[in-house]
Amino acid sequence: MTKGNNSELVFEYQFNFENGIEKHFTIRIDKSTLNIIRNSSEELPSWTELQNFQCPHCPLNANDTKYCPVAVNLADIIEEFKEFPSYQEADVKVSTPERCYFKRTSLQAGVSSLIGIKMVTSGCPIIGRLKSMVNLHLPFATLEETQIRVLSFYLLHQYVKWKKGIEPDWEMEELIKIYEDIRILNKNVSRKIANLELLDTSINSLVILNNFAEYVSFTLDEKMIDEIESFLKDFHIKANN
Repeated sequence: MTKGNNSELVFEYQFNFENGIEKHFTIRIDKSTLNIIRNSSEELPSWTELQNFQCPHCPLNANDTKYCPVAVNLADIIEEFKEFPSYQEADVKVSTPERCYFKRTSLQAGVSSLIGIKMVTSGCPIIGRLKSMVNLHLPFATLEETQIRVLSFYLLHQYVKWKKGIEPDWEMEELIKIYEDIRILNKNVSRKIANLELLDTSINSLVILNNFAEYVSFTLDEKMIDEIESFLKDFHIKANN
């Protein structure tokens, strides 16, 4: 694994295919901002400009911001996988600061994990609200793992607010709004990528991410306490008889 300095988080994604092709991505993230560190001299395609890729609820102004942060961070992934079908299998190795993960999986599942971390650290003010989770990045996370991680992070944040005398959002109403905004973003990004007339790896990878958003939102909307409670049963304190 490539080592970062004390001011960086470094993640490496390696895709190995049966025909011998390998794809490598190194992601460097500034620890203080949790934003990705990019090569400022990199030439970007015109489709990444904000005026061409902007979401309907984006707060950025095209007069002040030339490029869409999400599009910029997806450009290399789209280019690298534009000729690969989403169902193709690969050996995917992910190296994080603490450990390595390995899985033989469909390309769309591996790329989904890569896209997720690049989108959330892109500097986008919408999906960037989840970037604190990058500190405990979990590649290949299941729906249930994503659900528990999101709720845990959010409720821990509310507890910190409460301890500081700030009114917490115990009903998680703001989290529901965050994920509604992310669902809109994911659908817009999927549509924009589809317009590039590429194969379906990047598009289907975004569909997986949007399934996460749909799942978390549904869980919160329906307050599926029984399902969540099954993960927490050993923490229960029984009342005295």
